Amino acid sequence: MESAEIRRRWLSFFEERGHKVVPSASLIADDPTLLLVPAGMVPFKPYFLGEAKPPAPRVTSVQKCVRTPDIEEVGKTTRHGTFFQMCGNFSFGDYFKEGAIQLAWELLTSPQDKGGYGLDPEKLWITVYKEDDEAERIWRDVIGVPAERIQRLGMGPNFWSMGVPGPCGPCSEINYDRGPEFGEEGGPAVNDERYVEIWNLVFMQFERGAGTGKEDFPILGDLPSKNIDTGLGLERLAMILQGVQNMYETDTLRVVMDKATELTGVRYGAEHGTDVSLRVVADHMRTSVMLIGDGVTPGNEGRGYVLRRIMRRAVRNMRLLGATGPVVAELVDTVIKTMGEQYPELLTERKRIETVALAEEAAFLKALKGGTNILDTAVTDTKAAGSTVLPGDKAFLLHDTWGFPIDLTLEMAAEQGLTVDEDGFRRLMKEQRERAKADAQAKKTGHADLGAYREIADNAGATDFTGYTATENEAVIVGLLVDGVSSPAATEGDEVEIVLDRTPFYAEGGGQIGDTGRIRLDSGAVVEVRDVQKPVPGVHVHKGVVQVGEITVGAPVWASIDSHRRRAIARAHSATHLTHQALRDALGPTAAQAGSENQPGRFRFDFGSPSAVPTTVMTDVEQRINDVLSRELDVQAEVMSIDEAKKQGAIAEFGEKYGERVRVVTIGDFSKELCGGTHVHNTAQLGLVKLLGESSIGSGVRRIEALVGVDAYNFLAKEHTVVAQLQELVKGRPEELPEKISGMLAKLKDAEKEIEKFRAEKVLQAAAGLAQGAKDVHGVALVTGQVPDGTGADDLRKLVLDVRGRLNQLSGAGDRPAVVALFASANGKPLTVIATNEAARERGLKAGDLVRTAAKTLGGGGGGKPDVAQGGGQNVAAIGDAVAAVERLVTETV
Repeated sequence: MESAEIRRRWLSFFEERGHKVVPSASLIADDPTLLLVPAGMVPFKPYFLGEAKPPAPRVTSVQKCVRTPDIEEVGKTTRHGTFFQMCGNFSFGDYFKEGAIQLAWELLTSPQDKGGYGLDPEKLWITVYKEDDEAERIWRDVIGVPAERIQRLGMGPNFWSMGVPGPCGPCSEINYDRGPEFGEEGGPAVNDERYVEIWNLVFMQFERGAGTGKEDFPILGDLPSKNIDTGLGLERLAMILQGVQNMYETDTLRVVMDKATELTGVRYGAEHGTDVSLRVVADHMRTSVMLIGDGVTPGNEGRGYVLRRIMRRAVRNMRLLGATGPVVAELVDTVIKTMGEQYPELLTERKRIETVALAEEAAFLKALKGGTNILDTAVTDTKAAGSTVLPGDKAFLLHDTWGFPIDLTLEMAAEQGLTVDEDGFRRLMKEQRERAKADAQAKKTGHADLGAYREIADNAGATDFTGYTATENEAVIVGLLVDGVSSPAATEGDEVEIVLDRTPFYAEGGGQIGDTGRIRLDSGAVVEVRDVQKPVPGVHVHKGVVQVGEITVGAPVWASIDSHRRRAIARAHSATHLTHQALRDALGPTAAQAGSENQPGRFRFDFGSPSAVPTTVMTDVEQRINDVLSRELDVQAEVMSIDEAKKQGAIAEFGEKYGERVRVVTIGDFSKELCGGTHVHNTAQLGLVKLLGESSIGSGVRRIEALVGVDAYNFLAKEHTVVAQLQELVKGRPEELPEKISGMLAKLKDAEKEIEKFRAEKVLQAAAGLAQGAKDVHGVALVTGQVPDGTGADDLRKLVLDVRGRLNQLSGAGDRPAVVALFASANGKPLTVIATNEAARERGLKAGDLVRTAAKTLGGGGGGKPDVAQGGGQNVAAIGDAVAAVERLVTETV
């Protein structure tokens, strides 16, 4: 029975018995404590906790799940996988133990032609919680399971809770006996490899209190309403119904393994090590496709890191199996084809999934090439020093520069017999994060102690922000800092931070920069405000300089912002909302906001996208935005509950924290977002929006930069002037410019090719002389030397291979060992290419070893294959020493 049929039968069985079918929730958990959904009941937690009303008393689903704590065990055991599907049926105050047990038994044991799974009842064993007499009685007396096939176990395996105070209860597990070939008999209490768990029934009947650990908590009493939560592992049942040894050989994973064997030529079942790699590839590629399908993009934090880690493990295992080129496209295609029947959204999102996956593969292959050379050098140095521990700073370099997840470094180091200084690596990672946080915090606090701001907040309360409706107002100075220290007064020339009881000044937040302006006192004192920040929640800190007079805590003031600047910022912020909506309309909901900055007359907007946005799409987006401006839509702001905002479809910025009450900014019928910033009153006030272009700022994240209003007009005016100048230069109309300039560039490119060809021919002319001048080192023809400065890596490689070929010709049959090691200086840095023939390699002379010796002398690294390798460094002056080092190593080797 195929997996898709197992899923269909599950949903059909429970729907026929009064259950509401609920689609699988996204793998992106709607729970701040989770990155991804790890269990089938997670989407139903609010119902079990009483936080929300369930959609029906009886519910069923097949939930997508991802777990990665045991990622290193994937492929090594028969049951560890990162992605799995959990079939569940749930009762909220409806049926309880007897109903749940009867439904489970009926579905499992009913003949397949009657809609069941057709399992042999004699092969099913039951476990119950050791104190659950009721469950044992139902299994024995109602269902008819012999007492000898019912086992009582303790809290560890057979009692469930969420790990926090709330609902809990005993479990009953249904296990399938796979037969004596899987080990000794005695039931699941003795051998869980033979008696594999397929279905867990959780009876939520108690309320637990606080405690530590899985078993150390008090039972406070019975729940007022008893619930059922069950979970059947689809992959485990498929393993049984399809008669295979492990989950990797089930239909949805086996086809991926078969594709991997086709791409690598490695046969499954031939050798344990390659079998593990094939299983890793199948599991990880399926998980990657499912994650990307739900909107996750590779990154270095959170769920993005989970995706990047498993994708890169899959690609590397393909390399270990012998793959030499890109493989992800065919693997992704296979996964989509096999999982698409169960999850049709994979078919509709195919293009986006492929784009994200291929971009990550390309980035990793590039990183793997450079990083592997660095790792090889580090391994060689570590072993040479007599150590078995790769230094933490090397692991950090691989992570920071080449994008190697620490897990990959651990694996590759282990293959070389080394461990990694993980503590040192994590210390450097922590220091990097702390530096980044300190830099960001310094902008907010000016290096002042946060305690000073908290003390002001405790004494004076939160700042009353009036800036939504006012640009100036009366206020009182309730806090004053000079050079980061609380002070009662400040005088002319002092750098100050002022806290007012009420202010029209907007503090930087939500992508909008802070206001500037002036604070005036009746005494004539004036403070120029240059920035406003919120170092602690609710406190607006006005940062500036006392220009005239003296200011004191408690003094009444008149605070006024630069209203012209504010209006320009408001135009930019409203334009950001329009851009966000227009992008989502054009690219789909995955084009979600990933950051923004709104400045006077200009803004930048970051959003999720796996690849560059086509120029035609950017043009359409810009046209859509400006069409909205011409419709003169009103812009309104309303404060409401977060639940009401979600019901209205307001867009929330991912990762942003919101309170119970939120501010929703609505632009006509076009846009609705949660936002605390300032905006125009009508879209006509924007005048014009000009998108300057978009670019990548990281994996899966793009950035648009744009101008608004007068700034946009001035830009277009300048462009018009430039176009007029080009018309004069090329003697053509505006619409002819692209073709004429393209023709000029083509001619220039052809000329550059001719020059390059001439230069390459000149370099290769030296090959004959170099071959004739080969030294004899104990029978080895050795050519070393430095070629003219400016010779690039490609030309140097061609020259080295040409010289090696001439040496083979000079020796007749090519049986004389030959080594060619040439050096050059390009762009101020040294580089080397070394090649050996087969006869030299038979005498132990490998190009990779020679290059590493040369590159180390040059102050760099390198690597390659035994027949040809390349390296470089930092010290051009050391080329002579590097030549000598190569000659010395050749002499010592032969």
